[in-house]
Amino acid sequence: VQLQASGGGLVQAGGSLRLSCAASGRALSAYALGWFRQAPGKDREFLCAINWSGRSTYGADSVKGRFTISRDNAKNTVYLQMNSLKPEDTAVYYCAADSAPSSLWQGRRMDFWGEGTQVTVSS
Repeated sequence: VQLQASGGGLVQAGGSLRLSCAASGRALSAYALGWFRQAPGKDREFLCAINWSGRSTYGADSVKGRFTISRDNAKNTVYLQMNSLKPEDTAVYYCAADSAPSSLWQGRRMDFWGEGTQVTVSS
């Protein structure tokens, strides 16, 4: 599985961004897709994940109510809509794919990673 993230950039606090991650490869229906981020000097942090069907999602408490994950299987793409952005959301954002259901992602080592996309939120 290959993953290509895009959509990062510079935004003011309170603004919104939508990240996209295009997946390619075989047997994509076997994988949940999701997002992590890593801020400078910090560990990589799980954000949210979504199962292939799109009917089951799981998210970290830190982003509930502000970040929404969705996927378009016709385009093999997962999205991360980020609203009410804060300077502390500044990080490199990574998409990932794993065979485990989204509810099991936190703390798990992922099968596949995409290259990150930088998100910078100015105050």
